[in-house]
Amino acid sequence: MSTTDPDIAIIETSSLGDRSYLVSHDGIAVVIDPQRDIDRVLALAAEKNATITHVLETHIHNDYVTGGLELARATGAEYVVPEGDPVEFERRAVGDGDVVDAGSATFQVMHTPGHTHHHVSYVLQLGDEPIAIFTGGSMLYGSTGRTDLLGSEHTDELTHAQFHSVRRIAAELPADVEVYPTHGFGSFCSATPTSGDSSTIGEQQQSNPALTQDEQTYVDELIAGLSAYPAYYAHMGVINTEGPAPIDLSTPEPVDPDELRRRIDDGQWVVDLRARTAFAAGHLDGSLGFELSTTFVTYLGWLYQWGAPLTLIGDTSDQIDEATRELARIGIDHPSGSAVGEIHSLASDGRVRSYEVSDFAGLAAEDSDIAVLDTRQQSEYADGHIPGAINIPLHELPHRLAEVPDGKVWVHCASGYRASIAASLLDREHRSVVLIDDDYNRATDLGLDTSKT
Repeated sequence: MSTTDPDIAIIETSSLGDRSYLVSHDGIAVVIDPQRDIDRVLALAAEKNATITHVLETHIHNDYVTGGLELARATGAEYVVPEGDPVEFERRAVGDGDVVDAGSATFQVMHTPGHTHHHVSYVLQLGDEPIAIFTGGSMLYGSTGRTDLLGSEHTDELTHAQFHSVRRIAAELPADVEVYPTHGFGSFCSATPTSGDSSTIGEQQQSNPALTQDEQTYVDELIAGLSAYPAYYAHMGVINTEGPAPIDLSTPEPVDPDELRRRIDDGQWVVDLRARTAFAAGHLDGSLGFELSTTFVTYLGWLYQWGAPLTLIGDTSDQIDEATRELARIGIDHPSGSAVGEIHSLASDGRVRSYEVSDFAGLAAEDSDIAVLDTRQQSEYADGHIPGAINIPLHELPHRLAEVPDGKVWVHCASGYRASIAASLLDREHRSVVLIDDDYNRATDLGLDTSKT
């Protein structure tokens, strides 16, 4: 029996705020909660010179399409999924107290409902010694997984269950056991913001609200703090229960300028991936600006009409390929076309629009009666806002465009990213907009934010 500890490698998906894990020991590898683009996992296993024998899911995911089924089929690994979930594919169903043997390492199954009804965590052990726990959407770093994704009728029950699950984890494991959650690194699956990049049971006992608050306080505060989550989440559970199709990362077919114009005129989404300032300086009339950044896929998935045609414009083919990968992670498979090049070369009819970009200093220099659109979440607005600003969160804007005042509108968020998408939505309607591409802290520094609700 090996005396060395297993190697735990983190596979980061920062665009979704999630982590997957590859645990390798004595040439055997176990993967926990893999994302759909499994090429990353296979490359890491090869680097570790390890054979993947098991793929473990902590729950049916609601924020991404799993790569677990495809990875298990590609490697011949056993696919382990919590019992109780009515999946439509072959799997090993596990429940509380079951053990997954992976060479000299074992994974003890602990039922930890809360994020979902059938959620489990996996305790990694060598012999009788627990080393780590993979907690999925249960115990996060200074937080817990949100409890409202299965419908509001289950939220109270699941929040109480989440409290007891986290308490059970802390009660049954030593303080030095390492905690490895899947969510909580920017994911909307986290109930509240998380803190830190690593932690132990002992550290969580000092910082996790499920361990520092009484049950009803925890429940009340968690539910009160739940904010909106991306609309595409509604499709993830269905896809993951049915069994996702293999991922297709091939580059979308090229589209010429005439076809781009036809698609825009037909009302299709033609999404420009370039930097938001480049989009503002010049873009195809009717296109939408979604700068390819760490939050690109979250907000595009939130606003996108599921199943509709989607065409991408980028500076380079690499940009198109990166966006295609990001979109596939949430089940938007193989966009219907792509175009690469300088924007005027893509405008067959010369219809290129632009709008002004400014900052909060520029806003401060304007007259006080100008229209300001705040595209942050309602909770952000409540914490402080520019007096007179209209608050329409970005995800609500497509259905509330009529509420935006006539004339020139200055658009802001917390950093400029959400505002840039909102500005492109307004520009598509031929509205006059100014994008405030600035950190909202500057508004406070300049004395613009003087209001509290």
